Amino acid sequence: MADASDAEIRPFRIAVPDEDLDDLRQRLARTRWPDELPGVGWSRGVPLGHLKELAAYWADGFDWRAQEARLNQFPQYTTVIDGQPIHFLHVRSPETDALPLVVTHGYPGSVAEFTEIVGPLTDPRAHGGDPADAFHLVAPSLPGFGFSTPVVGAGWGNLFRVAAAFGQVMDRLGYDRYGTQGGDIGAGVAGMLAMAGPGEVTAVHLNGPVPGFPFGPPIELDGLSEADQVRARRFNQFQDDGLGYLHLQATRPQTLAYAVNDSPVAQLAWIVEKFGEWTDPAAELPEDAVDRDLLLANVSLYWFTGSGASAANFLYEGMQAFREFVAQAAAGGQDHAAPGPVTGVAVFAADNSIRSLLEPTANIVHWSEYDRGGHFAAMETPDLLVEDVRAFFRKRR
Repeated sequence: MADASDAEIRPFRIAVPDEDLDDLRQRLARTRWPDELPGVGWSRGVPLGHLKELAAYWADGFDWRAQEARLNQFPQYTTVIDGQPIHFLHVRSPETDALPLVVTHGYPGSVAEFTEIVGPLTDPRAHGGDPADAFHLVAPSLPGFGFSTPVVGAGWGNLFRVAAAFGQVMDRLGYDRYGTQGGDIGAGVAGMLAMAGPGEVTAVHLNGPVPGFPFGPPIELDGLSEADQVRARRFNQFQDDGLGYLHLQATRPQTLAYAVNDSPVAQLAWIVEKFGEWTDPAAELPEDAVDRDLLLANVSLYWFTGSGASAANFLYEGMQAFREFVAQAAAGGQDHAAPGPVTGVAVFAADNSIRSLLEPTANIVHWSEYDRGGHFAAMETPDLLVEDVRAFFRKRR
């Protein structure tokens, strides 16, 4: 029987021990660097020179305490659901009639992604916006990510289970009507929250949902607009040579866990590669698209919490559940009717979203396309994401 105290919501503050900071610097200093073939650039992963420079800054220039203090400016809490610790930011708006909004990160992200959007979303009046657009913001850490650790058992990679847990968080906070927003894994959670809590979710806003199953067939170009053909080709290329990280985590997560849990450079490279590939195409380096300190704050959360390993297992379980869903759908065992809540989608420059392929599974009433930004919209183009969220929910409060 669950302890009644598990339902409590407890205040939380990030406080990484000094010895963990010392250990990180010592491990970085002892890195045994590999050789690199000349002239390969980013084609085989993160270039040696780039990673050496970034690791050196992480060891001697990056100020974790400043990033920790920045995150601790936001009220944080933990609660326990089905035995699993769930960490979340909960920032109430000064506007009493603000709409509650659940914002969910993806992979390889964390709640550190949201530091630039919390203020404008919760207090638009103080950021040059309309107070009528205000939100009470709840930003949970996915189970196995950041401070939603340790993972107490198998099964937390199932997105419906995650969505149900986040719905319980909202119930415990006293919110019975709210919107949802998410990208990547968070897009799946945002949509499933509407199924987990029918009647509670007013609308769903997504950034960069993918148009198909990563391991499925390539997208056919016939009938697509010129812009959608560009996205389709990019998605097909991603299927051809961009899924190495997912194949490994979806099949042998424990093998990867030893590397990312023991070597900070392994964890750094594993995440920076995705920032290199998924950020704005106009950015030459990840740090040209995302502030370097914010990027390293995100990597540091994985390192200090050991969540690179549990995040890999999350993706393993998520892909198993997704494969089962696809198989059942192909056999006629799943209903493809569009969900009740209306959906808004923001497509940034690096995204591969195609409306005609997404509409059969979502009741899309709002579609925006931007010529900058990418997968990590809250970090890359917070101004665009904030305004799109505001515009979408303006008629759905």
